[in-house]
Formats: sequence, structure tokens, C-alpha cells
Amino acid sequence: MPIPEDVTGDEIDKDVRQELQSLPKTLADDVARNLVMVARLLDEDPEGAYGYSRVALRLASRVAAVREAAGFAAYASQKYSEALAEFRAAKRMTGNVDLWPVMADCERGLGRPEKALDMAGAPEVHKLDKAGQVEMRLVAAGARRDIGQLDAAIVTLQSPELAANSVQPWTARLRYAYADALLAAGRESEAREWFAKAVEADRDGSTDASDRLAELDGVEFVDAMVEDEDDEAPAPPKANEAAVENEAAVENEAAVENEAPVENEAPVENEVDVERENDVKSENDKD
Repeated sequence: MPIPEDVTGDEIDKDVRQELQSLPKTLADDVARNLVMVARLLDEDPEGAYGYSRVALRLASRVAAVREAAGFAAYASQKYSEALAEFRAAKRMTGNVDLWPVMADCERGLGRPEKALDMAGAPEVHKLDKAGQVEMRLVAAGARRDIGQLDAAIVTLQSPELAANSVQPWTARLRYAYADALLAAGRESEAREWFAKAVEADRDGSTDASDRLAELDGVEFVDAMVEDEDDEAPAPPKANEAAVENEAAVENEAAVENEAPVENEAPVENEVDVERENDVKSENDKD
């Protein structure tokens, strides 16, 4: 797959670059450039990112960072079985449990929410950092909702991290998930409160909490482009104007019908002249 010339491979994280040092330099550079493309396209073009991850995987399948990148590209493309296999491979290579929450979410994607809940109660969760534990809580709440346990999902999200006033990288998503669960349970006023709190914490626009809040408040957004197109459309003729145009057309047709054909006038005049000439000749003959 083509890679833009401005991508050198030096853009990758230093820890990943260190992993690639086990490869020959030329190969390491090629793998690094493909990994940069995976990171660049992951959000906007998941399928494109997936394509570059497959190239990197063919070049260096024994590098944990490559397996992890391939897993995230497959996950973003909703290829959950493939993503889970890559995450498991990366975990085996490193012994790191950081991928545990996303692995559990893959189980949800595969239609196995009960398996995700089992993973939420596994010892690996206690080894996660705070961000990982919050992520695991989000996955567990989602699994509860998958099996119709709305109240349990709400309780799962109730945590010190949810109640904290400080804003952390996970705060907006946690508040949003809580508001969404409340709304699904029919608790609209509470949901509105937490969507508003999610908006306050969502500094980088990672959620659509503002849109959900506006929807609850009955605010409708109008597309300005559509209005402009409507303004430019020609207005239909008014009823009176159409009637006047029709009457004029009828009058013109009648006038045309009543006019004597010009071509018929000349023959009539010629016949009169012929008769006069004959009379004159008759009188001369008599004389």
C-alpha cells in the first residue's frame, strides 16, 4: 500500500521504536512507516488503517507492538474475532494486562456479554491502572445492558470516579455512559443532569453529549445549506397571474382564427377586374 513521502517512521512512540530494533534497519523502517499510517487513519478510515496493519503484520508478526496495532485496527473495523486473537497474542508476548478491557469488549462484539462479565471479575482487573479500571467498568456496564439488566448497568457505573469533581481523560465518557443508561431506564430528568455534566467534562468533543442534551431540551438544529437551496428555488406563479396569462393566450388564438387569410384577397380582386374588361369589350362591339 502506498505511503506518503512525509511519513518517515520516526513519528512512532519511542517504546515501539525500541521494540523494532530487533529487526534489520530497513525492515524496521518499513514496519514503522506502516504503523504510523495505522495510527493516522485509525479514527477517520478504519478500513485503511486495517490494510496498513496487515502489511506490518506480514513484515513483523513477532513484534508485540505490531500485533497490538493490528488488533486495534481490526477492532475499529468491527472484526472482533480477529482483534481478539491479535490482542491475546500481544498479551502473551508482553504479559501486560492493559488490553484486558478491550479484549472483554471484543467478547461483547462477538455476542458473548456473559464472557465479558466474567472477565470483569477476573484477577487481571486488579492489575489495571485507574484508567484501565474505569474502562473495564464501562465494558461491564455495556454487557449488563446487552442482557437487559439496565438497573445493574446503572449501579455498575456508580463509582468514586463518577462522583469526582476533577476532570480526568475518562470523565466525559463515564458520565455519558451513566446518562445514557439512566435515559434507557426512563429516568429522563436524571439523564439530562448527567448529560450536562458530561458536556462540562468533554473538552475535546469525544462524545455527542451536547447533541443528546439539546435533544432532551427539544432543541432542533436547522441545516443552513438546505434553507439557502430553498430560497434559490423559483417561486410558482400566483393564481391571478396564471389566469391572466391563460386569458391572453385564448384571445390571441381567437384573433388568429377571425383574421381572413391574406392569400384569398388577391383572387377576389382579379375576378372583378376580369368582369369589367368583358363589359367594356361588349360595348365596343356594339358600336
